[in-house]
Amino acid sequence: MGSDAEELLSPPASSPELEQDDDDEDCYLSDQEDDALEESVLQVLEDGNLEDCHWSSSSVITKEYLLAAQREDLRKVIELLGLKEHHARTLLIHYRWDVERIFELLDQKGRDRLFSEAGIPLRPANNAGLPSPAEVTCNVCYDDVPLSAASHMDCGHNYCNDCWTEYFIVKINEGQSRRVNCMAPKCNAICDEALVRKLVSAKRPDIAERFERFLLESYIEDNDTVKWCPSTPHCGNAIRVKGDIHCEVECTCGRQFCFNCSSEAHSPCSCVMWELWIKKCRDESETVNWITVNTKPCPKCHKPVEKNGGCNLVACICGQAFCWLCGGATGRDHTWSSIGGHSCGRFTEDQSVKTEQARRDLYRYMHYHNRYKAHTDSLKQEAKLKRDVQWKISISENKESKIKDYSWVINGLNRLFRSRRVLSYSYPFAFYMFGDEIFKDEMTTQERELKQNLFEDQQQQLEFNVERLSGFLEKDFQNFTDEEVMDTMKHVINLSNVVDRLCKQM
Repeated sequence: MGSDAEELLSPPASSPELEQDDDDEDCYLSDQEDDALEESVLQVLEDGNLEDCHWSSSSVITKEYLLAAQREDLRKVIELLGLKEHHARTLLIHYRWDVERIFELLDQKGRDRLFSEAGIPLRPANNAGLPSPAEVTCNVCYDDVPLSAASHMDCGHNYCNDCWTEYFIVKINEGQSRRVNCMAPKCNAICDEALVRKLVSAKRPDIAERFERFLLESYIEDNDTVKWCPSTPHCGNAIRVKGDIHCEVECTCGRQFCFNCSSEAHSPCSCVMWELWIKKCRDESETVNWITVNTKPCPKCHKPVEKNGGCNLVACICGQAFCWLCGGATGRDHTWSSIGGHSCGRFTEDQSVKTEQARRDLYRYMHYHNRYKAHTDSLKQEAKLKRDVQWKISISENKESKIKDYSWVINGLNRLFRSRRVLSYSYPFAFYMFGDEIFKDEMTTQERELKQNLFEDQQQQLEFNVERLSGFLEKDFQNFTDEEVMDTMKHVINLSNVVDRLCKQM
């Protein structure tokens, strides 16, 4: 990666394990460790951006750097395989711009098979020694055209320029400009992009410009290790990762997202968990659950009816009377103890079990959703804290004091936002991890209880320390003495390290 791309730094080494007891102070480091940690944190802040422990090695590709990044990969393939540029691009697009994979497959499959599968002619057409006719017949329009008005591809197929041009325009408009196949039947060879560019630009410069843009954007659209930043409005940047693509990244515009699914950063939830949770919160599945628990369907019009009194004879707005206990249609004659001509004293286990299970599922969902929403709301409120903190820092830097470096406050604030987000998403993670929807048969009941208890212990520790960190950052340190500022700084740095370590374990 060139110097134009901003490399995202990895965090410093984590501190030794911290002992957690009932005493609040036990979650802190010793004075010696605290001083060393303070130096480490401040040094990294001076050197560059500090990245979260969950995040893989990644880099930001700006608009200006995109072409250079693409040409660097093209250069590697051209030099290794001795190809023309459009053949190298064809090979890279076919193998999704994975240069290392191309080099591996070259050894496994051999040069001929590697090229043929990508649509590169194995041997260029060779007409040496044959007389060149003055005219050629185009096999598409069947016109006889001068040799200068026809073009042939590396596969050897030759057609008039007018037919080639119309064909290229259609393919570009269909969005197939990154891999335009030869128009000869059953020919999988990819057309020379230089010829496409030349013919189309002569007739439709606007479509030729689109063709160029598609070729450039193919470095991202057809690349498994590079994705556009999903910011709105779009910042124009892309992110490249090295290693596992199941990671979370941050763009220089400030957008944090999951590289695998392009949704917002959602650790510790997996992409599947997060997708299910978002759907569960968005649709009416829990409304249906509530209706199942609290209503019965009318046997006539089948609309849900809620009971609003003590009598087991209920009436729908359609006029149908029915028994609340069994849901069967009845007449209206009844006493406090019975309904005329109706008896449903026999126990039906299925309906009772389903209703009770629906009630338990609803209460379980409400437990996790309420805590998820509470921390999400706290995160939104704490986002306003950044403006207040910056104002406090500006006042503190301008007053007479020995302390001029307040980068520890910004670092603590960033850790607060990140840890609050992880804490919020730990509840949907627990909902699915220890429920029956995904991992029903993955763990025994005893294993599930043990793992759930351990997870909830870590969750409580993270919640406790996140609230303490939030409390220290809300203090009016601009009015503190130097000694009070130093004490606050130690607490903030310690707690930042604690929540960071706990987030790693989630």
